[in-house]
Amino acid sequence: MSIKKTGLTIVVFLLLLQIQAQDSLNKNFGIGLQVGQHQNDFGIGLNVSSPYFSNQKMTVRLKANLVWNEHPDNNSEATWTPYSNLSIGFVQSVGEINNFVRVYGEGGAILLFPSSEFSSESTNFGGYGLFGFEFYFDEHYNYFFEAGGVGTGAREDKITGNPIYSNGFLVNVGFRAQF
Repeated sequence: MSIKKTGLTIVVFLLLLQIQAQDSLNKNFGIGLQVGQHQNDFGIGLNVSSPYFSNQKMTVRLKANLVWNEHPDNNSEATWTPYSNLSIGFVQSVGEINNFVRVYGEGGAILLFPSSEFSSESTNFGGYGLFGFEFYFDEHYNYFFEAGGVGTGAREDKITGNPIYSNGFLVNVGFRAQF
């Protein structure tokens, strides 16, 4: 085993030793802001989390986003057209590290409200799943990072080639306050 692999193994092992099943981080009602990307579409949004339940390990999270889809307009010039989405999911806390980081998984349903400029559909339904990290800098405030995938089957049927949108890689970063 190389020195780099040995060093990485030791660091990962020490971090895993720090994960504790404790009730130390805030588990109350939360509200936050995020910026993210759904496949190739940039978005901004709000999120609301219920107080934790089920042995203080789960919460329900509702997210609403305004997202911009890049596509060619009638003159074959690139344009950005806004659409929105709404998602609801269950969040499962899987551990805490040194009263500073919460690690979690999230999965749920997503509802798209596409623009009539690129889609003839009024809504598209799908699912998403992600993993995330909350980095607390205060008892009530944290920054978070989430990465995962989204699948809706949504297509831009008014655009040549009927490309998909809001399918694939999903990433969000943001700020959350818990009261």
